[in-house]
Amino acid sequence: MVDAHERFVASGALRIWTERVGDPELPAVLMVMGSAAQGVSCPDALVGRLVERGVQVIRFDHRDTGRSSVVDFEAHPYAIADMARDCLAVLDGYGLDSAHVAGASLGGMIAQWLGVHVPHRVRSLTVMSSSPMSHDPGPARARALAGEPADPDDLPPPSPAFVAHLNAGLPPGIESDVALFRVFNGPVRPFDEPAARAMLELAFSRAVDPAAAANHHRAVWMDDPSLMAPLSSITAPTSIVHGDQDPVYPLGHGEALTALIPGAVLHVVPGMGHVMTSPGLPEEVADLIRL
Repeated sequence: MVDAHERFVASGALRIWTERVGDPELPAVLMVMGSAAQGVSCPDALVGRLVERGVQVIRFDHRDTGRSSVVDFEAHPYAIADMARDCLAVLDGYGLDSAHVAGASLGGMIAQWLGVHVPHRVRSLTVMSSSPMSHDPGPARARALAGEPADPDDLPPPSPAFVAHLNAGLPPGIESDVALFRVFNGPVRPFDEPAARAMLELAFSRAVDPAAAANHHRAVWMDDPSLMAPLSSITAPTSIVHGDQDPVYPLGHGEALTALIPGAVLHVVPGMGHVMTSPGLPEEVADLIRL
């Protein structure tokens, strides 16, 4: 991969760690990762493939992750919209009027928010392994955790393997995270445990406060009326990338997204789970990101 350049940008009072890879004169792709995930969770192989496709790539640490600022959530609670504004601060910090935006999981919901609320900043939209931003997964997940039957109006609940992992109550740490990523990977494609472990160890080593990332789970439950804006207002060319083995947001979530966003194209990735921890998968996904 070509040389990467790191810098901090300001988002209000917060400092957001960022990294740019590629020629700064080329169009930019902003990679927005999921809940509790640092920028380094975006695989180098994916970034390298995108650079080969003729763009620069910017990845960053969300607030409360990695080297970015830690927030006192009790004193300064925040919601998904605030995390989306951090994305805008990253673009502003690099002097970018707009970018191709690709978001995974919670990052996919943040990407939707950008597509709805600041369409002039979004050249194209790629939503990966995610769900409609207005969807409240709480009731369905609660029923799944309790072993109760699904409601017909629910989007598909998490997989039994994911529910079993959540119920196992493993102590926090690298081994628990590796076990979680094994479940995230799904049962079909091979799980690259050494690569996943190396990424998780790197993330732990560079985190200002590893426990702070749990605030993202609180942010998701914050009242955020801006999430209720209709996805039908998205005008950016949109691709939905979803694995048919996703244990967190089964394929029905990606299908629902595709139906809600005008002109969206669904790319179903056979055997893919919720993360890109299988050999060759980061490059495969990179080729599906809308440019």
